[in-house]
Amino acid sequence: MTTNPPLFSLAGKKGLILGLANEHSIAWGCAQMARQMGAEVVASCLNDKARPYIEPLTTAAGIDLKTCNVEQPGELQALVEHAVARLGRLDFVVHSIAWAPLEDLHGQVIDSSSTGFARAMDVSCHSFATLAKYCAPHMTEGGSLLTMTYLGADEAVPHYGLMGPVKAALESMVRYMALELGPQRIRVHAVSPGPIMTRAASGIASFDALMAHAIAKAPLGRLVTLDEIARLCTFLCTDASSGMTGQTIYVDAGCHAVA
Repeated sequence: MTTNPPLFSLAGKKGLILGLANEHSIAWGCAQMARQMGAEVVASCLNDKARPYIEPLTTAAGIDLKTCNVEQPGELQALVEHAVARLGRLDFVVHSIAWAPLEDLHGQVIDSSSTGFARAMDVSCHSFATLAKYCAPHMTEGGSLLTMTYLGADEAVPHYGLMGPVKAALESMVRYMALELGPQRIRVHAVSPGPIMTRAASGIASFDALMAHAIAKAPLGRLVTLDEIARLCTFLCTDASSGMTGQTIYVDAGCHAVA
C-alpha cells in the first residue's frame, strides 16, 4: 500500500527560487528550508558578480544555481527552461527580486522619473507576471507562486518612497493572477515580511530607523528572523495550504495590525 507524504513536507516537490544574493537574503532562506523539507531546487542570482557570494552555500545545499537578470531579454525564459529540463516540472516558484534606481528610490515619489518608475515596475512587479506565464505550463499538478511585498504597499512608510506604489501594484497583481490561475490549481500569494537587513533593504534610506520603529510598534516587540519568513513561505508551498490563494500574508511580528 502506498502512503502519501505528510502535508507539511516538500518531499518530492520541485521548485524554482529567484533572487539569491547572500546568506542574508530571503530567497536563500527559502531555498535552504525547501531543501531541508525535501524539495529539489533550482535557484538564481543576478549575475556572475553575485555568484561568489551565494554559490558556496547553494553548492553545499545541493541547489543548482543559475544567473538571471530579468531586464535582459530572454534570461527569465531561459532560467525557467533550464529549471524544467533539470527538474521535469515545477510545484512551487518563489519570486524574491526587487529593484529601483537609487536616485528615484531616495527621492520623493513626485520627483521620480518616468524611466526609473518604469524600470522599478518591470523588475519588481511585472517580472512576476512574466515568470508565471513561463512557469504555469509546467505546473501540471498545480502548485504555488510566491512573491515578496512590504507594509509600505498598504501604508505610506517614510523613506520607502517609490517602492510603495510598486509593491501595491504587485499585491494587486497577485489577486488577479490568483483568479486567472486558479482553474489550473495554481495558488498565488504575496508574503509581507517585516523589515529585515537584506542587500535590497540596504538601499532604502534610514533603514535602521525603520527597523527601530518596527520593533517599537510590533506586538511581539522584535523583528522577525529569516527562518520565520522561510517557514511561512515553505508552508505556502506545501499541500497544507491547498485551500488558500490570492492573499497578502504578513510575517512581521504583528506590526501590520497596530496603528
